[in-house]
Order: sequence, then C-alpha cells, then structure tokens
Amino acid sequence: MIVITSVHTPDERIREIVEMIEKEGIKTHVSRGSDRTVIGLIGRVEPKLAEHLRQLKDVENVVKISKSYKLASRDFQPEDTVITIGDVKIGGEELVIMGGPCAVESPAQIDEIAKLVKAAGAQVLRGGAFKPRTGPYSFQGVGVEGLVMMAEAGKKHGLLTITEVMTPEYVDICAEYADILQVGTRNMQNFDLLRKLGECGKPVLLKRGFSATYDELLNAAEYILAGGNPNVMLCERGIRTFETYTRNTLDLSAIPSLKHLSHLPVISDPSHGTGRRELVEPMSKASIAAGADGLIVEMHTDPDNSMTGDGVQSLFPDQFAGLMQDLEKLAPLVGRRFDTPKSMLSTASV
Repeated sequence: MIVITSVHTPDERIREIVEMIEKEGIKTHVSRGSDRTVIGLIGRVEPKLAEHLRQLKDVENVVKISKSYKLASRDFQPEDTVITIGDVKIGGEELVIMGGPCAVESPAQIDEIAKLVKAAGAQVLRGGAFKPRTGPYSFQGVGVEGLVMMAEAGKKHGLLTITEVMTPEYVDICAEYADILQVGTRNMQNFDLLRKLGECGKPVLLKRGFSATYDELLNAAEYILAGGNPNVMLCERGIRTFETYTRNTLDLSAIPSLKHLSHLPVISDPSHGTGRRELVEPMSKASIAAGADGLIVEMHTDPDNSMTGDGVQSLFPDQFAGLMQDLEKLAPLVGRRFDTPKSMLSTASV
C-alpha cells in the first residue's frame, strides 16, 4: 500500500505521518518525485488504518499495490531511479558501459584491460575474482587477490569496478574493494545473499536467473530493497530456451517490460546472452535501442586463451572500441548520451 501526498507537503508533516504509521508496526519507505511524495507501507495494513490515512490532511490518496513486489514497482515510484557512484549516474540520460574480462587472471592482465576499457570510453571495469562454474574442476577465480588487483587497476585508470559476490560471507570483503556488487544468475534467488546485500548499501547488479520470470526477478530485487538498499540494477543476461546455436536467448523484450514494471535501471549482458562474439555487437545496439540504461560486456586481450574458457563470447579490444564508437552515434537517436574520448577517431558506423 502507498500513501500519496503533494510534493509541497512539508518534511515535518511527512515525518508525522510516517511516525503515526510506524506506531502500528508497519515499516515505511519515502520516495520523493517531481510531482508527489509517496510513503510506501511494508507489512499488513488493516482496513481501519487505511481509511484513517485517507482522512488525514495533506494525503491525496491511499492506493493498494497488488503486486508481490512493492518497492521495486513503478506504482510505488513513478520516476526512474538514478544510482550515483562518484561522477557516474546509472539510470539517467548517459549510457553506462561496463567492460572487462570474465575473470581477473593477473595484475598485468587486468591492468592492460583496464587501460583499454578506459581508452574506449567505458566507465566501469568488470572482472570476476570468485567464479561460479558449472564443473567443479574448472577455473574458479583467484579470490581476494583478484579483488585487490582489480581495485588497483580501477583506481589507476579512473574506473569504477564491479565483481560478482557468491555468498553472504563474501559480501563485506567484496564491498571493501569493488564499487558495484554483482549477483550472478545462479544466485538470483539466494535469499540469504540478497538479504545481506540489502544491509550493505553498495550498489547491486542483479542478474536475471536463466529460467526466471520478470516477476521472480523483481521479487528478488525486493529482498535487497526491503533490506534498506535502494541501489539496485536489474540485468537481462539471457534465458535458457530450446535453441542450441546460442549459449542463451537474450530476451530483448525484458528490457522495455522491466522498465514499464519497475523504476530500477536495466542493464543488458549481450556476452552471456548470446555466448557468441559475432553477436555481441548487434545485440548490444539492439539492447540500447530497446531502452537499456547500459551494458556489461566481456572484453579480453587474448580471449581464445582466457583461463575461464569463455573467450568465444569476449570481444577483442578493437571490437570493443568500435562498439563504443557506434554507441556514441546511436545514443542520441534513442534519447541518450554517450561520449568516447576525443582522441578516438570515429570510423565505425551503426
């Protein structure tokens, strides 16, 4: 349930209404928009309380939200959430690109890739320190050392960093070194992990489970939001279908659907979504055209010899740079902005 007041309602009056609600054992969440202020009520609301709220001065309406997810719903917050990390705003006008290897392999490797990611115009360095793999004998990442390597490379080259966190026990150490914490597809419904991320406050990129519905993804996001962390991004990374040519099927319709259902930023992962290098660039552009707020793209200096074996979906540096140039041209056509460094010559075409 939400209580809607005028945007002109004084802060003191909002606090009075919130205190009255919380005395009834109901948690609240206040969202201020350009034309209204919404107080979200989390918990069972008795009809008597709802009717009393409707009669209060400054309350314009009381609306019951039928969706199982409340805080993630656009009914609760009509305006888009914009997550600010330093100088980077995710969910606003500017496209945000996250690029880098599937896994951190060595200081030299991640430093060189960070340099290339920055030169191409991306704002975030991606890289896994802990890698959840299907097979127990596959490369599992270099652990905490990888976090240190990536943090140093990001700081050196002026990039934010994002890494995957797999268990609640690793949230604090990952949050110490990374700017954004990623929840992988296999952990989308790891509710203990989601609750811990709700407490930590760090921005979270929540990847859709490979068999999850939009409703299930948004309810997973609700766990983090309900824990007190408003900085959640949704990520479409492909779903499992009967098709075998691609690694997954990138669900482009998820992007506008999630933007319609929720106020949270939506990021597309065309690398895992297709699993094929030649498809990453066109699906990146299609994702932006569909309304994505940004991309997370795998790039490696020697993808065919990467330690994870996922090189078939990683772009070479020149392909990554070419994609960034194309996005600079595409962005204004869809009401967005993306600027590559002025030193780059724009030779590619959309």
